[in-house]
Amino acid sequence: MTDDKLKFKFKQFQISQSKYVMKVGTDAVLLGAWVQTENATSILDVGTGTGVIAIMMAQKSIANIVALDIDSISVEQCKENVNNCPWSNRITVIHNSFQNFASTHNTRFDLIVSNPPYFERAYKSIEESRNQARHNDQFPFEDLIIGAKKLLNDSGRLCLILPTKESIKFRNLASLNNLYLTRITHIKTTLYKEEKRQLLQFELQSKSLLEDTLVIEQEERHCYSSEYKELTKEFYLLF
Repeated sequence: MTDDKLKFKFKQFQISQSKYVMKVGTDAVLLGAWVQTENATSILDVGTGTGVIAIMMAQKSIANIVALDIDSISVEQCKENVNNCPWSNRITVIHNSFQNFASTHNTRFDLIVSNPPYFERAYKSIEESRNQARHNDQFPFEDLIIGAKKLLNDSGRLCLILPTKESIKFRNLASLNNLYLTRITHIKTTLYKEEKRQLLQFELQSKSLLEDTLVIEQEERHCYSSEYKELTKEFYLLF
């Protein structure tokens, strides 16, 4: 397979993913499209992988962005994608764990985004980079919550996407640590299927909760809902 076939093409940029085992998926695009970037001048993308979310943040904001990953292959792939995108001057790629970054940096961010690993005690691949991307052994939810509280500005926001079961656990842990859920979107693949994912926004101050549901497809496969098209139209070539 040629490298060109391993590139995911968006309207204003493309993602090469020949080195990275976790390819561009719906979760990452949903999060990147859903996050509100108004007034954000500093953004941290935790577990950046190929860099797709960091680059989406650059497209939809004027912010300076830090793309952080513990995996050296991910960092190499992310740097390649960042260097080839129109906003490379505003994205800095760092090879580090979030825990170490949070403990050693005094930088404050308006927005932290993450498509975090969430599997616990599940069957693992022989590929260590895939394990790091999918399993949270090295990056438990508590570390993301505690680190986000340290790194966020007073009015800053933490945004992430998780499966429903893991989202409930994360929300409970966040509440115990005085990190408040202020926005949630329930994701369903079709109207009559059970909820698949939750898009979550947390802040340091308690506010009225904004809550809605997004259905991706109509009953016919690949017949996408108008809401999903509207959300992702600035990115997907299809829309």
